Amino acid sequence: MKNLFDLSFTRFISPSIAKIVYILIMIALGVMYLVFVIAAFSSRNPVLGLLVLLVIGPLFVIIYLALARIGLESLVAGIRTAENTAELVRLQGGTPAAGTHGGLPAGPNSPPVWNAPTSQSPGTQQYPAGYRTPEQPPAQ
Repeated sequence: MKNLFDLSFTRFISPSIAKIVYILIMIALGVMYLVFVIAAFSSRNPVLGLLVLLVIGPLFVIIYLALARIGLESLVAGIRTAENTAELVRLQGGTPAAGTHGGLPAGPNSPPVWNAPTSQSPGTQQYPAGYRTPEQPPAQ
């Protein structure tokens, strides 16, 4: 709950709230289904009531529940991708991940190593310590 009031936006709260939002959407769709069925039967047309009860209502609920689920999954997947990318950058010696920036301003600042002039000849690459290039076999 304290992350909800984090004004520096260093932590994502969407993954934890997505479960609650999905439950609320399921409840809302169930209530709307009941309202539609009651409204269809109150129209004094039993065929319409049965059609809404057995075909239109369930189809409506399933489609909107699937769309809600897809939207929430996309949101959570994007956030997890951002978190994992930040962790990979941190592991390779780049900008630390959010929340571990050590007092530095959070944001898309490039690490000082990237901007530093190098005395390397063109074509050579300098990797962080412990980094294994794809051509190297794993250490045994």
